[in-house]
Amino acid sequence: MHTLTRTFILACALGACSHPHRSRQPVEWIAPPGPVKRPFSEVVRVGRMLYLAGQLGIDSTGKVASGGIQGETRQALENIKHVLEANGSSMDDFVKCTAMLADIKEWAAMNEVYITYFPRHLPARSAFATNGLALGGRIELECMATRTETAR
Repeated sequence: MHTLTRTFILACALGACSHPHRSRQPVEWIAPPGPVKRPFSEVVRVGRMLYLAGQLGIDSTGKVASGGIQGETRQALENIKHVLEANGSSMDDFVKCTAMLADIKEWAAMNEVYITYFPRHLPARSAFATNGLALGGRIELECMATRTETAR
C-alpha cells in the first residue's frame, strides 16, 4: 500500500476525517472502585457506548476463581454484569466481546459457560490465545455495550 494511502486510512481511523459540524460525544473515564489504584479505567463512557477494561475471573478479594476455565469464565462474566449494571446497562446490551485465553484448547469449555449468559442474543466476538494472563488467569474478557437513553 502506498504511504499516502496508509496515512489517509490512519487519519480517518483516528477521527481526522470526521464531519466538521458533528458534535463530539462526551467522554467519561471511570476508575475501578476500591482503594487499589490501577493504571486503567474500569469503563469509559462515550455517549451511549460503554468500553470495559478486560475482566479476569477474579472474585472480590482479588483471587482467581476456582473451577478452572469454567469457574473463571463465570466469574469474569459476573464481574462484567456488575460493571454494566452499575453503568446503566445490562447483559442484553452487550454487543462485542474479545476473549483472551491462556490455552485455546479450553475454548469449548469456556463456551459452555459463556453462552448461558446470553439467552436472547449472542454478541459479536473474537478470541485469541495468549502467552499468559495477569494473576495466572485462564481467561480475560473485554467488552463493549450500549446504555439505555435514560441512564446517567
